[in-house]
Amino acid sequence: MSIEIRVNEVGPRDGLQSQGKTLTTHARLDLIRTMVRAGVRNVEAGSFVSPKAVPQMAGTAELFGQLPDPDAVRYAGLVPNMKGYELAVEAGARVVNVVLSVTETMNQKNIRMSLDQTAEVCAAIVERGRSEGIEVQAYLAVAYECPFEGRVSPSVVAEYGRQMQQAGASKIIVADTIGAANPAQVREVLGGLTAFVPSENLSCHFHDTRGMALANITAALDLGIREFDASIGGLGGCPFSPGATGNVATEDVVLLLNSMGYQTGIEPLDLVPVVKFAEDLTGVTLGGKSFKWLDQQFAKKRGETGHGG
Repeated sequence: MSIEIRVNEVGPRDGLQSQGKTLTTHARLDLIRTMVRAGVRNVEAGSFVSPKAVPQMAGTAELFGQLPDPDAVRYAGLVPNMKGYELAVEAGARVVNVVLSVTETMNQKNIRMSLDQTAEVCAAIVERGRSEGIEVQAYLAVAYECPFEGRVSPSVVAEYGRQMQQAGASKIIVADTIGAANPAQVREVLGGLTAFVPSENLSCHFHDTRGMALANITAALDLGIREFDASIGGLGGCPFSPGATGNVATEDVVLLLNSMGYQTGIEPLDLVPVVKFAEDLTGVTLGGKSFKWLDQQFAKKRGETGHGG
């Protein structure tokens, strides 16, 4: 029996929030529609943050009211605090994400709160969501290396993962926020976490800043991880984390997983038009390591089926 892997498309949130160009809500919705048509069934559609802080995410509540095929697609929204949680639920979100940076300085720089204060806020949102039938996922940001404090101890990641698991998070998402991890670190950090969190409750979010994201995904697969974030064309990073460019490209992740015999439910060639559409919208050159080859195969397929031109 083939193993299914969930690929979460985070381009509409993590990808777009770091762009200099702010897309209209309609344009963001069009991008999500192209993703859904391409077979994507898990999308982080936006964040419920102050538009003054992140203008690229203005209008997310309106967006959630118009998302395509909500019964077949699992949409998530990021929330920074309890007010954001309430706005998300009011807008119809059934899955919300909270972010806990696991170093003191990252929290102070990002949201002007201490690490322990942030952990308390996240745990409160997780617990409220559980009581209200809302799925809450907890990100452990800068889990491998912090841009301000350097390499993070695996024991620290494990401790905050334990806290989020104890609070009732549906998933603990281990985030390589600046793309500094290597496969040995991945094995060490995830190995420490599995003492407190079952592997089926873990997910990974890798950046490809140093070109190691696919190797890191392979290491995580060997440890039983069956869920990964990715961003179409490698779009985006984190506006609050210096050097955090380079989300791993969805087309690279899907091609890797499909080639290894895993089932993602997505055909890599179907992502080619999505990458090009995202490129047109943002004005940014996009495409992962495999994109040139995929684009050639896509053109060849179109020619063979009589749709070239």
